Amino acid sequence: QVQLVESGGGLVQAGGSLRLSCAASGRTFSSYAMGWFRQAPGKEREFVAAISWSGGSTYYADSVKGRFTISRVNAKNTVYLQMNTLKPEDTAVYYCAADPEWEGPTIEYEYEYWGQGTQVTVSS
Repeated sequence: QVQLVESGGGLVQAGGSLRLSCAASGRTFSSYAMGWFRQAPGKEREFVAAISWSGGSTYYADSVKGRFTISRVNAKNTVYLQMNTLKPEDTAVYYCAADPEWEGPTIEYEYEYWGQGTQVTVSS
């Protein structure tokens, strides 16, 4: 089993940056692909970014491509989401998730474990 804890959320002005972290428990972190999803008020949860076990492959939603960067440090059991040039529409609760396979990194139901989420608010 994998437990995930997100941190790094907060309030930032438009154009600013934040770095989210997701710390995983367990010694099998490196065997999981990892993803970030977000859910804005009144909207369904949506895919943001994903990274393969080794970090060699990444996927991004079109809405964040070029602004967000996902990375991982397996030795620290941690995955990161660097968010730059933030926009008010990026406001949401951000969740990290662990996927034992790499068959559908953008698909929510492929992810087996989820964190509790961290709030990101971008003011205009």
